[in-house]
Amino acid sequence: MKKLALITLLGILTINSYSQKFGHINSQEILSIMPQINSIEGKLQDHIKQLESQLASMESEFQAMYQDYVENQESYDDLTKQDKEAEIRGLELRIQQFQQNAQKSIQQKQEEELEPILKEVNEAIKKVAEKGKYTYILDSSVGVLLYAKESENILEKVKDELGL
Repeated sequence: MKKLALITLLGILTINSYSQKFGHINSQEILSIMPQINSIEGKLQDHIKQLESQLASMESEFQAMYQDYVENQESYDDLTKQDKEAEIRGLELRIQQFQQNAQKSIQQKQEEELEPILKEVNEAIKKVAEKGKYTYILDSSVGVLLYAKESENILEKVKDELGL
């Protein structure tokens, strides 16, 4: 009796797996041809240039402060010397903190700018999946696709859906 139930269950699972339709898409490729990408890259480059300018200003201030310290350290008393050294270390720490915050800011700006495009692409993929009655669509750009013989590349369909 158990063997009959197991065979029936395996038969149902086999039939269900044959009725599933798989598709794949390279999301990086579709994103690279989206017309909005150029303006996003421009905005990101502007943001990066602004941050680099601020960093360069801080580094110039640091260099000037350090140079002044080196040139005048002989004339400083111990208390002034300690104060100047602490000031230099403080600025160095601020520069390091700024660099870390700048990286976070760039990443946040990129995510913020890409969000509407990703939403549009995901909606197009969902429409193609529903129209084509796909059970699964895999993203080959992130390495999830190891074998694609029975999978259909839906890139052209998504491009059509997006009007590209």
